[in-house]
Amino acid sequence: MKIVGLTGGIGAGKSWVAKIFKSLGVPVYDSDTRAKELYSESEELRALMISHFGPEVYQGNLINRKYLSQIVFNNAAELKMLNSLVHPLLQNDFDDWTQKQKSSYVLREAAILVESGGYEFCDEVIHVTAPMDVRITRVMQRDNVVEEVVKARVFNQISDDQRNTHASFEISNSGKVSVIEQVLAIHKELSR
Repeated sequence: MKIVGLTGGIGAGKSWVAKIFKSLGVPVYDSDTRAKELYSESEELRALMISHFGPEVYQGNLINRKYLSQIVFNNAAELKMLNSLVHPLLQNDFDDWTQKQKSSYVLREAAILVESGGYEFCDEVIHVTAPMDVRITRVMQRDNVVEEVVKARVFNQISDDQRNTHASFEISNSGKVSVIEQVLAIHKELSR
């Protein structure tokens, strides 16, 4: 079974692309959602998080996202530490999930597939792109935030060019080309 990574910058539309693949019967592992679930489900991760970031990193059984983001947002060393705690457990969870799938390939949707090194575990990588102004507008509407907040998030991520160096396929979600047709073409190739 092939492992296919699916990534893209904030607001590019990777979640929408994942839904299209899912509608074709392709199993999709949503790394971002699953990581959030592991914060609550995994006693091992909880212990590691509290040991490094302190007990304030949890509110009851839930991760204190505001507290954590204040620590890691502008501190590369702390962000790297967070990723080093979460990603090995997420990789194990993905491996367990993959073993249960019955398909010629599975998708691993992840915002930071390249930054985390997760692309190294993929046979192919699909990169979803969209023009910056489109991405900013989408995120402003989706998250109900101002442009400056979105730009800060965008510029905290790697560039599309950096993602493209690891991509086997690119899907343009600019609104000028049919995303569904692009997905169907890639699906046909990956299903061979």
